[in-house]
Amino acid sequence: MTAAAQAIDLTGISKHFGSLEVLRDVSLTVAQGEILALLGTSGCGKSTLLNILSGLLEPDAGSLRLYGQQARGFSGWQQIAYMFQEDRLLPWRSVWRNVAFGLEAMRVPRTLRRERALAALRQVQLEDFAGAWPHQLSGGMRSRVALARSLVVEPGILLMDEPFSKLDPQTRSQMHIELLRLQRQHGMTIVFVTHDVEEAVVLSDRIVVLEPRPGRIRAIHSLDLPHPRLPTDIAVSERIRQLRLEV
Repeated sequence: MTAAAQAIDLTGISKHFGSLEVLRDVSLTVAQGEILALLGTSGCGKSTLLNILSGLLEPDAGSLRLYGQQARGFSGWQQIAYMFQEDRLLPWRSVWRNVAFGLEAMRVPRTLRRERALAALRQVQLEDFAGAWPHQLSGGMRSRVALARSLVVEPGILLMDEPFSKLDPQTRSQMHIELLRLQRQHGMTIVFVTHDVEEAVVLSDRIVVLEPRPGRIRAIHSLDLPHPRLPTDIAVSERIRQLRLEV
């Protein structure tokens, strides 16, 4: 893979919190437009690795390159969106103003902020709820708003930390379909954290399995299964079974 084709390049990443070693010597490349799952049990460093990718944390050792640039000198952090496990909607802001929050930090004019927020809500089929308040929305709708808030900044890289883990299975499945549709539309690179083997197989192009603390890469699985993928499909269910045994 050439440097130009790489969205993310991690080399020898290690991280400690005090005396606690969380990550050790993690090296990984992610291609532009790829969907990569970070899979492992609780405490293996998945979220810490995602926080390093987002720039929220700095590694103690190793290097991170984004689109070929060292992270310390990277000028395109606005190209990276982060969707957290909680939707983190602000209860005193309407739906469209929650979506437009990141655009305010980018000093986008108000008229354009509203226009782009409504377009993002249209993408997740919530334009009719632009004037609603977060407490009026279901869990699945709140997740859609959080996804729209990530998309409105037009990211090249979308980081996701178990964003659908609190949804019921049917709503989670709908969000998977929506995410894949939007990824095809925008060509985003997606790195998402999950402990759900089924979710990893249904969504990703590759799955990185991390060992428990300190987090290290145990295996990388490439999935050559066509989309859309249903957990009930024979080939998909066999991959799920194999990965469950390993994890």
